[in-house]
This record gives sequence, C-alpha cells and structure tokens, in this order.
Amino acid sequence: MGKIREMEKLQKKEILDIGLALEKANFEAYLVGGCLRDLLIGKEPKDWDVATNAKPEELQKLFPESVYENQFGTVGVKTGSEDSALKIVEITTYRLEGKYTDKRHPDEVRFAKTVEEDLSRRDFTINAMALRCDTNIRMRANDTNEYGLVDPYGGKNDLKNKIIRAVGNPEERFQEDALRMMRAVRFMAQLGFTIEAETGEAIKKHSGLLEFISKERVRDELSKLLMTENAADGIRKMQELGLLKQALPELTEGVEMGQNKHHIYSVFEHNVRSLDYAIKQNFPLHLRLASLLHDVGKPRAKRGDGPDSTFYGHQVVGEKMALEILDRLHFSREDVEKIALLVREHMFVYDPETFTDAGARRLLRRVGKENIDDLFKLREADRIGSGVPKAQPYRLRHLKFRVEKVSQDPISAKMLKVNGADVMREANIQPGPKIGFVLSILLEEVLDDPILNEKEKLIERIKALGQMEEKQLAEMAKFAKKSADEAQGRIEEEIKKKYFI
Repeated sequence: MGKIREMEKLQKKEILDIGLALEKANFEAYLVGGCLRDLLIGKEPKDWDVATNAKPEELQKLFPESVYENQFGTVGVKTGSEDSALKIVEITTYRLEGKYTDKRHPDEVRFAKTVEEDLSRRDFTINAMALRCDTNIRMRANDTNEYGLVDPYGGKNDLKNKIIRAVGNPEERFQEDALRMMRAVRFMAQLGFTIEAETGEAIKKHSGLLEFISKERVRDELSKLLMTENAADGIRKMQELGLLKQALPELTEGVEMGQNKHHIYSVFEHNVRSLDYAIKQNFPLHLRLASLLHDVGKPRAKRGDGPDSTFYGHQVVGEKMALEILDRLHFSREDVEKIALLVREHMFVYDPETFTDAGARRLLRRVGKENIDDLFKLREADRIGSGVPKAQPYRLRHLKFRVEKVSQDPISAKMLKVNGADVMREANIQPGPKIGFVLSILLEEVLDDPILNEKEKLIERIKALGQMEEKQLAEMAKFAKKSADEAQGRIEEEIKKKYFI
C-alpha cells in the first residue's frame, strides 16, 4: 500500500474535483499521458491532462470557466489554483485519428467511445496508460492491478524496466508523425531509459521522414532534448539512429573527424562533451546550443591531416554556419545573434605578457558587457570538452580579473564624456558623417588611454579635429581602428599558430 499512498500525495485536489464533477454528470475522467507517467515514477507532473467521453460542448456547460480554441476536442478548464501547473487543466474528449498523409497532422480527428480507443493512437507505451481520477485511488486498489490502471500496451512494465517502446507497430507510429522519432530520443534522455530494439530499428529505417516536419516543431523538440540531464547521450543517439543528419546535418560533418596533437577527441565528440559540461553547470539553452555548435566550422576549415593539421579561422566559418542552422530552425533573432557571436569569439586568446588593458577593453567592445560572462562560460565548456582537467586555468582567471578591472572604462561612443551635440558645438559643424568620424577617433584614443575621457580634454581634441576635412577624418578613424585591430590580431595569430587553431 506504500506506493498507493505515494500516488495519493501527488494527486491534486483540483484534479479530483474535476473527476468528481464529471462522474456526477455521468461521464468518465482519466488521467493520461505524461502526467500519469510522472505520477507512476513518483515525480510531480509539470502539467495535467484529463481524457473523458464528454464532448467539448458538454465540458463547456459543465465548466463555465473554460476555453475551447482548437480542433482536437481539448477544453482548458480554469481552476483558480495558485499552482501554475494547475491553473488551467486540459480535458480532451476521447478521440481517434485518421491517416497522416503529410506525416505531421492527422487527416481527420474523430471522437472515440472508450479510453482504450483513445490510448491506441498514442506514441509510446509509457504514455498510453490511463488512471481514473474520479474517486480515491485506495478505493480502486483491487481493480485490474494495484493502481486500477488501464494499461493495454504494457506501459507500466516498460516504466519499470526503463524502456521506450512504440505503441503497436513502430513503423506505423512514425509514419503517422515523424517527430515521434525525436520524442523517443528525448524521453530516453529525459528519463534515463533505453529505446527498445524494434522501435530503434524503425527510427533508423524512417529517419528521413523528419524532413517533412516543420522546422519549428524540430526546434522545439531539440530544445526540450537539450534541457534534459542526459542531452549529450541524446545527441549521440540521434547520430546513431540517423536523426541528427536530418535535424543538424552540419554537426555530423565532425563525426570520426580527428583533430590534432592538442585534441584527443573527434570534432563531433568534442562538441558533445562541451555540451555535457554546459548541462552539468546548468547553463541556459542558448549556452548549451553555443557549446554544441562552437566548433561546427572545424571540418570545413581543416587543412592537412594527422597531429599537425590546422583549423585556422574555424570560428569565422562556424559563425556563418551557426547563423544558417539557427535561422533554419527559426530560433529567435536574439538567440541567433547571441549564439553566433559566441561561436565567432570563442577563440579569443590571452597572454598576460602581451595582452593590454586596451585589449581587454576592445574584447568587451566586440562582445558586449552583456555577453562577456557567457563567453567565459563557453570557453570553460570548450576546455572541458577537450579533456583538460581545469575549466578555469590561471590565464582565464587572470583575464576575468582584467576585464572586471576595465569594465567601467569607456568601450563605446555612448560612454564618452562628450556626445554628438558637443562635437557640433565645439567644432562648429552641421549634422553629418563628420560627427561620427570625430567620435570614432576619440573612442579609439580613449580605448588606449581611459584617462583621456575627460570632458575638457575631449573638447580640446574636438576643436583640433574639427579643423580637418571630412575625408581626412574618415581616413583617421579608419586607420586608428585598423591599427589597433591589427596590433591585437598579430598577437592572436602568433598564439593561434602555436596551438594549431
């Protein structure tokens, strides 16, 4: 009876009230899907789903505080609960689905008469169980089994044995909705289960069907996978089953591609191990993506083979590839730009003997204060993914200190003690490109020496620059930035050559 008591603790009053209301109206009410699966393994469900033989219009009459805005018979019942997972409980009429001509959506949805019919359309056995929620569990302890489950496909046994198994014929399930193949991998990673052999073989055989799935759905499923504790194993499993070639084909270019004497793993394995570190550190989704994609450009940038092969410029190639990948999957513009920036800048080099405060300020300007911590975290993932023991060696800790030290120094024109209006007034010029050139020159000079960022000093400099022609100012602004970038670039190139990057 111990397990029954555990189940009772996890049951919620709001759900039992819904069940009781349906029972009094002579309808059935079953907990189904992921919430029941979680209940059976002792986890608190993140959302609650109820299936019933009541039609949507009958549900709306029974629960006036409800919404019905779909074609699938799902009514959202407002419970008034303070628990975010229970504020709206979805109640769905038993249904059957017709053929899936487009491999994504059923051609038609028909209401079913029994819960067993409803369970027959579901994806995996662990999600194809039902539990009456209209009375106390203990009262039903002596039904078909200790929980009174409706379990026509052996889901409870698969839960016990930690197996992901398709309902019925796996080939038919995946031809109905190809995204179920990615869901199988996600459940594997999320629950720490294994994929049953026949189900796995069916995924291998039909992995190409994933191309029929909208990129938004693939993105959402990939994001859910990456937020699981075992996402690294999930990515490896996607590669093994042929799904990665459909979802992230660029990553597969690094499979079995060796690196050089500074690396012990293939490009693909290095990327996955970097992801694993990001997971263990509980990094957010954008950093997990950046960790997985940070070296995606290496296969295309590789020159030579063996221990002395090189990957010069792979971060620039990777930035372009990351933009294409994330755009294709319709990630938000903010995430796309942030991740691409991190991929491009992840190879920043730092030598305490040659790196100056001006270099630290320029790094901050390139990356942005809002992204610098993420860049350091990505570097940690990169290091651990390479097999080194320390995520933060002395050099990285020293750079963090240096960046912190200069973080209040001006790194953009907005941080200068003068602005465009000052330039127009002191140089006696009208609005136009000349103002921008003057500010650019001032910024480069202040980046080299922040002491110059005093209004009186800047005004004197503005007066001198204001006497010059626009063409001359443009050349000065261009030359000042180019000289600074080239100086830093020479330092970086020497270090990159040393480490074959």
